[in-house]
Amino acid sequence: MLGDLEVNRIGFGTMRLPQTGEALIADAVPRDRDQAVAVLRRAVELGVNHFDTAAFYFSRLLSANELINRALAPYADDVVVTTKVGPGRDACGEWTAHATPAQLRGQVEENLRQLGRDHLDVVNLRVVGDASVAERFGVLAELRAAGLIRHLGLSNVRPHQLAEARAIAPVVCVQNAYGLGSSPDQAEFLRDCGEQGVAFVPFYAIAGAGRTAGAAGGGERGYAGDGDGHGNADDALRSVARAHGVSQAQVRLAWSLHQGPHVLAIPGTGDLDHLAQNVAAGAVRLSARELAALDA
Repeated sequence: MLGDLEVNRIGFGTMRLPQTGEALIADAVPRDRDQAVAVLRRAVELGVNHFDTAAFYFSRLLSANELINRALAPYADDVVVTTKVGPGRDACGEWTAHATPAQLRGQVEENLRQLGRDHLDVVNLRVVGDASVAERFGVLAELRAAGLIRHLGLSNVRPHQLAEARAIAPVVCVQNAYGLGSSPDQAEFLRDCGEQGVAFVPFYAIAGAGRTAGAAGGGERGYAGDGDGHGNADDALRSVARAHGVSQAQVRLAWSLHQGPHVLAIPGTGDLDHLAQNVAAGAVRLSARELAALDA
C-alpha cells in the first residue's frame, strides 16, 4: 500500500528508459521511442501498476514522463505513478542546485504537465545530507492540501528526517538505496518503516550495497539478468540461483522483497526480455535456510 493506493510489489523504474548506457548524464544516447513505449505497455500487461519517474529523468530527445504519458494515457484506475522532486537539471542535461522551497511548486507543476495529470499520485522529496527537511516538506504538504498531490514520500533519507516529515504530514513511502549486503543500520531503518506503516522502496537492489545512489537516485539501475553488482558473486548467491534456475540478480531482487511485506521493487530496463526477467523475480520464493545463507 502507498497510502490508500494498492500496487503490485514489482514496479517499474524509468530512470534508464529515455537513454541507453549510463543514465542521467548530459550526453546519454537516446533510446528508440517506440521501443521504450512498447516496454511500458508490456509492463502493464505483465501486471506492473507502479511506475517510478521524475521530470529530471531525460536524455537529449526523450523524457521518462513524456514516455509514460504517451504509453499509458489515458491512465487506468489502478496505475500509480510516483515521481520525485528536489534535484534539478538544465535543458542541456547538466545538474543544477537542488530546488529551493520556492522552486518546488514549479517542479511539481512540471511533472503534472509532462505526465498529463491533474494531480500526482505520490511525490517523493529527494534529500541530500542530514539537513532539516521541514521547510521543503512543508511546501509539498501545502500542495497536497491544495489537491495537486495525493500522497507524499521521501527519498535518500535518514530516520530523523522521516520523523521530522511525519510530524508535518503523512509519509507513505521511503525510497532509499538498499540491497543484499546493506549495513545493519539500513536494515533496521527498513524494519522501522514497516512498523510505522511506511512502504520501503529500495533502489539499486539489483546492484547491491556496493552501488552508490549518485546525484539523484530513485529507479532501479539495471535488470535481473546474469551477473552481479559487485562483479564477484559469492557461493551462496550462486547456489541459490542454481537451485531456482534463475539469475543471481533475480535472487537479489527476490531477497529484497523477502525483507518485509511493506517492501516494493522498482527495477527498470528498456528491453522486453529483461522486463520479463524482472517481473518473474517476484515469483521466486526463498526458504528460511536460503535467506540465512544469503544474509551470512
